Amino acid sequence: MSRFQMLSDAQWSLIEEMLPRPTGRKGRPFADARVMVEGIVYRYRTGIAWRDLPEVFGPWQTVWTWHHRMAAEGTWDRVLARITAAADAAGLVDWSLSVDSTIARAHQHATNTTRLTGAGSSYKNLQEEPPDHGIGRSRGGLSTKIHQLVDGNGLPLVTLITPGQAGDSPMFMPLMQHLRVGRDHGRPRTRPDAVRADKAYSSRAIRAHLRSRGIKAVIPEPDDQKGHRRRRGSRGGRPVALDAADYKHRNVIERNYCRIKQWRGLATRYDKHAVTYRAAVVLNSVLTRAT
Repeated sequence: MSRFQMLSDAQWSLIEEMLPRPTGRKGRPFADARVMVEGIVYRYRTGIAWRDLPEVFGPWQTVWTWHHRMAAEGTWDRVLARITAAADAAGLVDWSLSVDSTIARAHQHATNTTRLTGAGSSYKNLQEEPPDHGIGRSRGGLSTKIHQLVDGNGLPLVTLITPGQAGDSPMFMPLMQHLRVGRDHGRPRTRPDAVRADKAYSSRAIRAHLRSRGIKAVIPEPDDQKGHRRRRGSRGGRPVALDAADYKHRNVIERNYCRIKQWRGLATRYDKHAVTYRAAVVLNSVLTRAT
């Protein structure tokens, strides 16, 4: 196996038929699609500049154009949705979900563009570039944050990108709103059996939302919230129930982030645009599902 072969034959056979095919005569033939995808994967796994792509993948401009076009068209989101739906139909999706985020430092090559700071990111159209490009200033400097919902096996279902200073708790609702796993018959599934999260997601709004939908909340209560509740006496409500044994399984999302950051181009963000960076994170999820 060549060091430049990034996809196994099994992975490629699974995603090949889901990629968009060219409609006109112009452009690179579809026969080169695997080379283009492997060039994209190679770039993010190694974290090199696009210009430094080995010649075996062809002109770097062509590989970048394929990646940019598929990111703008939401190609990898559709591929992941179809693979996840097939896995759910086969009973391979564990609907006890975990939610968390991870920080990626933004390289100076990603930040030399105009950003409307404070403009906020859009979570409705994931193929629309946000004004702040998903880059903000946190304690570690300019950074971006990856938010994900993963199933009980640690396989990603939803991915969103925000600036590094964005809080975890406000992103819970957008993540849940984008949770849609298609089925052969009927509506897509949007309600998990349980949601595991750390103390950052402990809020009345989140717990009320999960309770109203009949979703088990596996979220510990921070000490300050416990103190506020106790000081209010009977008006503070009942203590929060926590299934400690179930909470131990939340580490699947931490292991997922460790796997994602094996790709150096994801551990450090070099992309100027949030749409292209997010597409690479989703591509990583696709290959994990296809393994």
